Amino acid sequence: MGRLACIDIGTVTARLAVADVEGGRVVRLAKHSEICNLGEGVDATGRLRQEAMERVFACARGYVASAREAGALAVCCTLTSAARDAENARELGAALDSLGLDSLIIPGEVEGSLTFLGVAQDFPGRRILVADNGGGSTELACGSLSQDGTLDLSFVRSIDVGCRRVTEKFLSRGELPSEEDLAAAHAFAAEGFAPAVAEGGLAAAGAPGAADDAPEVLVVCGGTVTSLVAIDKRLEPYDSSRVHLASLSRERVDELEALLAGLTVEERAALPGLQPKRAPVMLGGAVAISELMTQTGFASLTASESDLLFGLALAADATLRRADSPVIWKPTMRPLS
Repeated sequence: MGRLACIDIGTVTARLAVADVEGGRVVRLAKHSEICNLGEGVDATGRLRQEAMERVFACARGYVASAREAGALAVCCTLTSAARDAENARELGAALDSLGLDSLIIPGEVEGSLTFLGVAQDFPGRRILVADNGGGSTELACGSLSQDGTLDLSFVRSIDVGCRRVTEKFLSRGELPSEEDLAAAHAFAAEGFAPAVAEGGLAAAGAPGAADDAPEVLVVCGGTVTSLVAIDKRLEPYDSSRVHLASLSRERVDELEALLAGLTVEERAALPGLQPKRAPVMLGGAVAISELMTQTGFASLTASESDLLFGLALAADATLRRADSPVIWKPTMRPLS
């Protein structure tokens, strides 16, 4: 059994997982997260702000120390949507390299595949649609994981619809969004999702126009959906065991969106179950998830915490064992001494 560490730096949240992997399976995984808002302003400027990079650097430095203290043998580091969009992302990469991290900006399709690999562990033999709703993008992946662990992915696509991107485009002009702003946000999300749903045959089984091999279950991961579940259940403190694999109906998602739309950012921050730092982008994420459900025709979703970090741990373990990667991509591992 090997203990390894994975750091994922997203548009809103930077996260660390320390995982024990045995026989190609994660047997234990401890996660830590910190909202660093790396992608603040990137949609408008195409650049990472200096203060945002400094927040991420400080967080990553702490993560490396924590991973070493936890006994991890090696560490990998990935960056996603904000870094993909920013012309000065190399500046952050150089800073992270000074911490002993070989930071990799991964394509959206790799991000989606890794997330699917992690999520699908809970749904062996079932055809599922996985949506990783992040800050700058949503990765859609459809396929199945066989009982023997073989991954069959028929469609993977990264769509530039995420909670921070939607917020900065449409929902940050006033304390309370207008009906026009909300309508524009939904239209933007619909325009992003609809072509992928049609191309990938992602409509829910039983929905009008569904393909013969239509997905049976919509599984959503990311901070927005786990926060929606936590708000719905009024979880204080947060309890991952009550969030992982919990269901939300489309009607309930829309009700929670309406609740958020009727509150100021300060009022949202006081909601039981919501991290205060996530309050500014929470409505944008709810809009994206609601519109995804509308476009695919799913009446309910299942929330998952077995996300990108879970899949990244499996790929990292394969790299350390010099085995074939389950997603035909390998992270670069750096030893921790």
